Amino acid sequence: MNGLTMMHLPPLTTETLWAILNNDLPDDTVNQLVWHHLGYRYDAQRETWLTDEVNAAWAEKYPEPPNFIESRPATVQLTRAIAPENKQLLKTSLGFKGYSIDQLVPRLTRRATMANWLLGEMHNRGLMDKD
Repeated sequence: MNGLTMMHLPPLTTETLWAILNNDLPDDTVNQLVWHHLGYRYDAQRETWLTDEVNAAWAEKYPEPPNFIESRPATVQLTRAIAPENKQLLKTSLGFKGYSIDQLVPRLTRRATMANWLLGEMHNRGLMDKD
């Protein structure tokens, strides 16, 4: 697992999503947060990833969780996993205006995709703040 631990992840809240978008959380933490919500679990005793809770299509293609920051194909699959009705949630729910031209680098845009997917998960699970 490259020395990563999946303990002590931040809660799935809008504050956490803003920390992802504002580049305030380390890439490893952002990856782990998505892995956790995809259903990946690490068995430290057996030193292996468990995919019992992972969607079959994900588990087949990625038996170990991908590094979304480094993997364009994995990020593309994550984008496709966002339900059409959730694709604009960063803008409509968080008021995220996107990055400026000088910030349009793969690392930040992939973090935005990860935040958007997580926001969709919050929406689907009824974890959105009720105003």
